[in-house]
Amino acid sequence: MNEIATFSNTSAAPTVGRPSAHALSHRAKAAIVVRLLLNEGADIPLEDLPEDLQARLTEQMGAMRTVSRDVLHSVVSEFASELSNIGLSFPGGLIGALSALDGKISRDTAERLRKEAGVRDQGDPWDRLRGLEPSALLEMIENESTEVIAVVLSKLEVSIAAQVLGLLPGPRARQITYAVSLTNSVTPAAVARIGLSLASQLDDVPMRAFDTEPLERVGAILNSSTAITRDDMLGGLDETDQGFANAVRKAIFTFENIPARINPRDVPRIMRDADPAQVVVALAGAQGAELEDVVTFILGNMSSRMADQLREEIAEQGQIKPAQAEEAMSAIVAVIRQLEAAGELVLINPDDAD
Repeated sequence: MNEIATFSNTSAAPTVGRPSAHALSHRAKAAIVVRLLLNEGADIPLEDLPEDLQARLTEQMGAMRTVSRDVLHSVVSEFASELSNIGLSFPGGLIGALSALDGKISRDTAERLRKEAGVRDQGDPWDRLRGLEPSALLEMIENESTEVIAVVLSKLEVSIAAQVLGLLPGPRARQITYAVSLTNSVTPAAVARIGLSLASQLDDVPMRAFDTEPLERVGAILNSSTAITRDDMLGGLDETDQGFANAVRKAIFTFENIPARINPRDVPRIMRDADPAQVVVALAGAQGAELEDVVTFILGNMSSRMADQLREEIAEQGQIKPAQAEEAMSAIVAVIRQLEAAGELVLINPDDAD
C-alpha cells in the first residue's frame, strides 16, 4: 500500500483518453496498477490509505477510459522496478507503528503513546464489542436508551445477544425486544456512531495490572497452601471481611471438598489420570485425618474390584506422615483441576447443591 500511495500522491492533473506512458501522472499510474490488481482478483486494502488519497485515486479511476497494452506494460514495469528498489518500508504514522509493534512492546507503553497522541485503536469497533463477555456488555449498555441497546443486540452474535437479554429485567427486556423490530430504519452511519461511542469507553477504562479478580487470586493461592496455612488465613479473613471469606471458601477446592463438588460418575476418570501410588497414600492419609467421608465417596464410585484392591493397599501402608498425605492429596486435586481446565469435568457449584 505504501508503493501505491507513492504512485498516487501527486498534484498532477488527471489524465484522460489514451495517453502515452510518459504523459501519465503518478496518480494515473497508481490507478492503472490498482485497476489491474482488482481485475486479477487481488484483495487490496485501500481502506488503509488516508481518506483524501482514497478519494483522489477514485476520482482518477473515474476520469480514465482505456490505456494501450504498451502503456500498461510500461506502467507495470515501472511499478515492479520501484518495488524491487525498496529494501524496507515502515507503517506510516504512529497508529501504523503501534499496530506493527502490537504484542512486542508493553501494553502500558502502547496505551501511553496512544493517549499522548490522542489516537485510539483502529479497526471495527463492533469487533471489539463482540469480544466482550455478556456481563461486561450488560454493564456497558444497561444505562443506554432502549433504542441503543436494540442496535447493540442486533450487531451481536445471536447466542451472545440472547445471554445479554436474559440478564436484563423482564419488563426492560421486553421493551428492547420490541425495539429490535424497529431497527430497519437505522442508518449505517448511526450504527457506526453507536459502535464508536461504546468502544471509546473501553479506551477510557484504566489498564489493569492483573488479569484475574482478587477473589480468584486469593482462592488460587490458598488452594496451593497447606491446610494449616489455609485455615489460618480463612480465620483471619473471617475477622476482617466475613463476606469475602465466605466467597473465598467457595472458590477454593481441596481434597475434602471432593464428595460435595465432584460428580460420582467422574471419579473413575480422575483415578485413571492420577498416580496410583499417590492415590493410595492420599486415601490412607485421609483415614488418619478424619476424612473418611472422602475415602468412602471415592471407593464407592469405582468398580468393586478396584475398590477392594485399593483397600488392601491402604491397609498395607501403615502410618502416613501428615506432610506426605497432604502432598498426595494435593496431587489428586491437581489432576481434578487439570481435567476441569480441559473441560473434561465440571465442579459442582456449592450454591447449586441441595
